[in-house]
Amino acid sequence: MENTVRLLRPKALVTLALAATLGWCPSATPAEMPEALWWGVVTYVVDGDTVHVRPDDGGKPVSVRVDGIDAPEICQPGGVASRDALGQRALGQRVAVHGRYQDDYGRLLARIVLNDEDLGQWMVAQGLAWSYRYRRSAGPYAMQQGLAQAEQRGIFSPIYAVSAVYPRMFRKQHGSCYVQP
Repeated sequence: MENTVRLLRPKALVTLALAATLGWCPSATPAEMPEALWWGVVTYVVDGDTVHVRPDDGGKPVSVRVDGIDAPEICQPGGVASRDALGQRALGQRVAVHGRYQDDYGRLLARIVLNDEDLGQWMVAQGLAWSYRYRRSAGPYAMQQGLAQAEQRGIFSPIYAVSAVYPRMFRKQHGSCYVQP
């Protein structure tokens, strides 16, 4: 065991310490998720955590909020990069939508899976979003966020160090980025 610990790189040790501190347990893999409630194609990316998905069986696109993450607001530093990365990854792609319920804005709160990859988990791992914290929970992607922070990816890089403010706090300080009619 001693030799194994010595062979680990410092970042790996930081990651293990963060995982232990945060009480990490792995999030469900796509194989462990319930059957997809429905399939569709991503037709529009609003920001780093909201997309429109047109169901395979037709009808209007559904506004879907990616469950488990909180991306920077579009007017917040990193917001445009977050939206653009999600767009490059998912726009025009067929996805499985594991819906839970509608939020206060009428969006379906759902996990979105693209080719057996959880898009929320991917966004956090890339440093493009935070694991959504609620009360004392560090969120479903706390380990991925810890790694992104340790490796200074995306919003956790030195260029955003001063301005990487959790979106809920940003909204409290600055209000919505969207102009209300």
